[in-house]
Amino acid sequence: MLSHQSRNSTFFKLALYTEKDHHRHLFFLFNKAYEDSESDTLKDSLGALLNELIDYTIYHFHAEETWMEEHHFPKHEKHCQEHARFMTRISELHADYLSGQTQINLEVLAFMKNWIEEHIMISDAEYGRFHKIH
Repeated sequence: MLSHQSRNSTFFKLALYTEKDHHRHLFFLFNKAYEDSESDTLKDSLGALLNELIDYTIYHFHAEETWMEEHHFPKHEKHCQEHARFMTRISELHADYLSGQTQINLEVLAFMKNWIEEHIMISDAEYGRFHKIH
């Protein structure tokens, strides 16, 4: 779903090395979900994928928010609010999955794609540009 060009976007050229590695793992999780969807195995792997996504984003968000605070990023608070919204929504999707909702596969894919396009490629890229010049 994400082209090679998207994976090697301007964001990765602007972000911090460690943060870039964090985002690579999130891209990996998204691509795994998409590949599983294409091979019709997502319903079998979704529980593990959601668990890993939740665990990894808790780790990643903590690190990213710490970096932003240490570097006095002016949009730190707004960025943290975006993270909180992500955690709320991914927790809702996880609860829906656990309750057996059948349309959850497509919802998770759409949510992850939207997160990459709107948060990582825009908000996180903005922090990458800020850090590069400060």
